[in-house]
Amino acid sequence: MRRIKQIDVKRALALTGTFSFLCSCSQACLLPFLTLYFRQLGLSPSMTGIIMGTKHSITLVWSPAAGLLSKRYNKRRVVINCSLVFSAAAALLLLLLPPVGNPGAQSSTCNTSNLSSGSAKSLDDLTTSTTSQTLPTITHREFAVATSPSNSVSDSEPPPVPTKPNQNDTENSEIQPSQVDASVVPSSSPTVLSVVHSTVSSLVSAERNKRSVNSSGFLASLKEMDIQNQLFFLMLIIVSVWEWTSAPLEWTVDDGLYEYLDYADASDRHSSTGVWGLLGGAFGVGGAGLVVGQLSCLIVAHTSRSAVHFYFYAGLAALALPVAIYLPLYLNKKRDRANGLLKAMQLVHSSPQALLCAFTILLVGVVNSAVENFLLWQMEDNGSTEVHMGLSLALALLSQAAFPLLAGRVSKLLSPGRVLVVGAASLGIQCFYYSFLWGPWMALPAQVLNTFSSGALWWAVGIQCEDVATPGAERSVRRVYSSLCLHLGSALGSFAGGFVVQRFGVTWLYRGVAVGLMAWCVCLPLLQWKAPRQRRINYSRLLAADASEASDSESEPERDWLDKAMEDDRGNNNYERRVGHLN
Repeated sequence: MRRIKQIDVKRALALTGTFSFLCSCSQACLLPFLTLYFRQLGLSPSMTGIIMGTKHSITLVWSPAAGLLSKRYNKRRVVINCSLVFSAAAALLLLLLPPVGNPGAQSSTCNTSNLSSGSAKSLDDLTTSTTSQTLPTITHREFAVATSPSNSVSDSEPPPVPTKPNQNDTENSEIQPSQVDASVVPSSSPTVLSVVHSTVSSLVSAERNKRSVNSSGFLASLKEMDIQNQLFFLMLIIVSVWEWTSAPLEWTVDDGLYEYLDYADASDRHSSTGVWGLLGGAFGVGGAGLVVGQLSCLIVAHTSRSAVHFYFYAGLAALALPVAIYLPLYLNKKRDRANGLLKAMQLVHSSPQALLCAFTILLVGVVNSAVENFLLWQMEDNGSTEVHMGLSLALALLSQAAFPLLAGRVSKLLSPGRVLVVGAASLGIQCFYYSFLWGPWMALPAQVLNTFSSGALWWAVGIQCEDVATPGAERSVRRVYSSLCLHLGSALGSFAGGFVVQRFGVTWLYRGVAVGLMAWCVCLPLLQWKAPRQRRINYSRLLAADASEASDSESEPERDWLDKAMEDDRGNNNYERRVGHLN
């Protein structure tokens, strides 16, 4: 007799919650600050938008495809482990790219007090070293020959070739161009001056060209482009590889856990892991902001403090790796996710209410991309440091996690359609507020609105999924909204937002998306009222509830509630057919 493996639901939820906390914490340490790092490297807003738009596009296509392939070949655990390892390695590759211009340039988020300690001496040393590394030197003999009167006799003679000086030879000792005394140069000899000028200029030009090649390093292979475009294309390649490795993680873990809980008849407890993800994100972004904000601008030689974000990301991914080994994963070969997603798209397409919700989420993705990509730029321009940024973003995630505490009261006051409108309008108000920031902490009050702009919004989407989905298709319909519509909007918003910021600035980007989203929120209630509402009855859930609550002593009206619901559903369908026939 085959032995049935015992399923421990509590242990499965504990492991998955821990894994979700670590992964969300890892991502929150880096991803919110990624575009700020691009700005410090010298990328333009349009380049930043293209990189982030490509990132969302890869997630849109590769996440469902990788989830399907990992299930088909039963390699979910391999995919999860490889995603953790290679995504951390790819992220660390970004630290190899030098910034455009001065490698030691820092953003304004660096605390000026960090620079003032030993400021006079350090600044003088830095200036001296920069000057000595930039300007070439000539020897006393070369200068004497160049300035001797005999050089004025023959203007056609080339200047002497510099030779390697001997340290003990005073004649061949080096002389800086700044040490040239104009009094020793015969004022009546313009030829001598031109020889000296041409000699120094040629040496300066040669030295600068040599140092330009050395500083660019491996970027010199792209000789047709300037240094900024070289950096952009290399950054685009590395970020694309990074997203290819990290995109399958969330989708694959979510599928494996849901099928495991569904096998144990505990799929209703699957949503509890999302709260741990929000808490992990809040802890990661707040902690990283506090730690990085207290560091000096350069933690070691030629290493910016922004690199700490990448080290946190890689370190927490390594901590999540042992937990991933024990994740409860189950493979249900009878459940076809590809057909489920296609069927979910058909269900959304067949319902006018669901289409309105899908378009709303698409617009929310566009607006969210503006917030994610350029909010820290706006805060930095108004004097915020990583401490202000981290705490503001942490408050936003905590506010979103707190909405379930208010869901009961909100559902009594507003219908799910109205909650969707309120959530989208709250996001528009946030963006409009961001366009008027005037101090380091001014972004903090608007983060409380995330309770509605994220928490209430996705609660309303969940109710919409239950209305439109057939039994067993709720998760697939939710993924149409949370993965396909949201990432499609984020990709389009990133591509367009970068060029808008390049042309008009971050302030007008926020005002534009706020006005557009608020205009849609004005039209949405009218469209919801005009669109027919088709609510599908989840018969399997009703039967399960009837089986658990049924008793021998129940009255006749209580036993007939399912029959009445089925008759009402048939009556609604017949009415819609008659209306369609008359039209």
